[in-house]
Amino acid sequence: MDRPKHPFRIANFRSYWLSRFSGTIAVSAMSIVIGWQVYNLARETMDVRQAAFMLGMIGFAQFVPLFLLTPITGLVADSVDRRWIVRATTGLLVLTAASLWFLTWSGHLTLGALFTAAVAFGIARAFSGPAYSALAPNLVPRESLPTAIAVSSIAWQVGTIAGPSVGGLLYAIHPEFAYGVATLLFAVALLCIFLIGPVPQPPAQTDRRPLTRIVEGFSYVRRNRLVQAAITLDLFAVLLAGATSLLPVYARDILHVGSQGLGVLAAGMGIGAATTAIWFSFKPMTSNVGVKMLVAVVVFGLSILTFGIASHVTGALGLQSGTVALGGVNLFVHPAFLLSLAALICAGGADMVSVYVRQSLIQLHTPDAMRGRVSAVSQLTISASNELGEFESGVMASILGPVGAVVFGGLGAIGVTLLWSRLFPELRRARTFDPPEILATEPTHGEAKP
Repeated sequence: MDRPKHPFRIANFRSYWLSRFSGTIAVSAMSIVIGWQVYNLARETMDVRQAAFMLGMIGFAQFVPLFLLTPITGLVADSVDRRWIVRATTGLLVLTAASLWFLTWSGHLTLGALFTAAVAFGIARAFSGPAYSALAPNLVPRESLPTAIAVSSIAWQVGTIAGPSVGGLLYAIHPEFAYGVATLLFAVALLCIFLIGPVPQPPAQTDRRPLTRIVEGFSYVRRNRLVQAAITLDLFAVLLAGATSLLPVYARDILHVGSQGLGVLAAGMGIGAATTAIWFSFKPMTSNVGVKMLVAVVVFGLSILTFGIASHVTGALGLQSGTVALGGVNLFVHPAFLLSLAALICAGGADMVSVYVRQSLIQLHTPDAMRGRVSAVSQLTISASNELGEFESGVMASILGPVGAVVFGGLGAIGVTLLWSRLFPELRRARTFDPPEILATEPTHGEAKP
């Protein structure tokens, strides 16, 4: 039996991967800088809880356009050349990053400008997300798709490592440097998308009204309980445990590590996720995929819980900051910071397992003609779990305090996973990514393949 062709041997996929990699670094760098600037501007006139609430509102500003536009973005991705959708939205991101660079350079940056940028981010992602997701399966053979998902995730996760670190470091040197680099990276992403040649497009459906086709995407997710379980588990787990939005609070007022420490903390989840994605690119998951997803989400919740209480744990143990000699070099050691970073790395690895299973199930269980609409539903839940999760974290932080909000989220993610394992036995029983119609054609134990 011939081995599946590796996605990197396909020119269109290489351009796609480079575009996603460059764009993710830019988005991650801008996100961390925007959050840091919002929190710092808010702290000039607000206390910690009020400023944390403003961080939550930034997430809400990104979620609103995603929520309002999702019903049509999936239909657009199934009706219009997906390459042009991504090109247009990446162009919008170039303009947004360039505008923030100019406002920061000229000294006219305000909270209003940052919130406007967040809305522009939401609009761009509303259209580009389904188009990006639906485009990838058109670039590689079906048998190469799980590997393509893994290496595509590497682009995203490695970008989340480099982005926050680059953003935090450049911001520490001079604030506008981060936006200038982000502008250039978005331009590179735009160029790479233009390098992708013609790809298959699902045939136009002229026998159905647009509203009917939109409803079909939601109906398909509702009927396919395995896809529904994977999407909604991620939705509620990350919605509750969206602690990363509170990183500026932890960096400035709890761990006291400044913008450089913020960049390292923000890269933590990306380090764990990228390591896991690299592993899957060489060793794709092939068995007990549902149980592994459930276990991974429990580990994610425990890791977020550990991050939330790291400073209290190290304080209770009497661990103090100091320096240690290693090879003649004195290294600064901050126990609470190191434990927090380790917890975030572990959370990122667990989250990558969940992402890998969810994306593989969605792409392999969905007909190509509906991938744009189903991807739009998936993106809506991802956005709800991320951006709306940021809003939830901000609100809970204003009520319970930052530490209480993170602890609540970690425990909530664990509780949701246990509940979903009972409500959706299909997820527990999922052994492979193959849809039922493919499994039905496989020979049973003891039979010879035709």
